[in-house]
Amino acid sequence: MTAPVSTAAFDTFYRGERGRIFGYFRRKAGRDAAPDLTQEAFARLLRSGALERVENPQAYLTRIARNLLIDRARWKTCGAFYPLDEERDAVSQAEQAWRIEAIDLFRLYRQTVRTMPPKTRRVFVMRRAKRMSYKEIAARLDISIATVDYHMVQALARCRAAIAAQG
Repeated sequence: MTAPVSTAAFDTFYRGERGRIFGYFRRKAGRDAAPDLTQEAFARLLRSGALERVENPQAYLTRIARNLLIDRARWKTCGAFYPLDEERDAVSQAEQAWRIEAIDLFRLYRQTVRTMPPKTRRVFVMRRAKRMSYKEIAARLDISIATVDYHMVQALARCRAAIAAQG
């Protein structure tokens, strides 16, 4: 198994590709949806672990972006979209073991969020807990959408590093 991608490597990749992916979403989905879709594309890339595995991570990121647009179009057409969840149909762990793992992960998550710089923590909580859009967060905190995006990337990198350190 390969080592998880470093925060610095992801940050470098993110800085190099963010503008391209943001522009793609702005053209295809509109100015309001672009920040959230951009963040989701990078989050999916980070969760997949593909950055260190694939030969062409830019192309992989582009495929993620296209898939997000396809999912969005399906959702708009049908009114709801239920993606295939292969894990749901798989054999599940014992419920007690799952609960213990969930409690441990939640404690790690809370500890990680508490150690974030105040502005990063506030942006992260507004986005993840309060489900506010980048635009709403930017307006509420009187900062740019790019600054909201920066803080989200920092927060997600901290969460990923904390999980990697535990595993």
